[in-house]
Amino acid sequence: MNKIAIVYWSGTGNTQAMASAIEEGAKGAGAEVSLLPVGQADAGILQGFNVLAFGCPAMGGEVLEEGEFDPFFTSIEGGLSGKKVALFGSYGWGDGQWMRDWQDRVVAAGAVLYRGEGLIVNETPDASALENCSAFGAGLASF
Repeated sequence: MNKIAIVYWSGTGNTQAMASAIEEGAKGAGAEVSLLPVGQADAGILQGFNVLAFGCPAMGGEVLEEGEFDPFFTSIEGGLSGKKVALFGSYGWGDGQWMRDWQDRVVAAGAVLYRGEGLIVNETPDASALENCSAFGAGLASF
């Protein structure tokens, strides 16, 4: 059984809804899950979990949130080598460039990226998107 940390930042609640659905799916598949707003996470997260799932929406010119999330992620990025990592987030404009850039960072750090790409949802996740998030979480249980 995997021990999963889901660390997220959410400004409007969209990414938080995704995180909660991912948590539900992972728990339903038998994983032990800790759901943490980024302000409650620190570098110790790298040691205590088999799988790390990070969630952040696109901000501004399609970048990670710069006040809290990106500084946290940058601080642990060097320790991701060999770690199992999943990415997710919501966006309201653009074409997902923030996720492609984030995926590149994770791969460059030497992490193993779940499914080879992150999960993105446009705007507020509807029932179908939340089902996809739950399935994403269920997959993390055996990643």
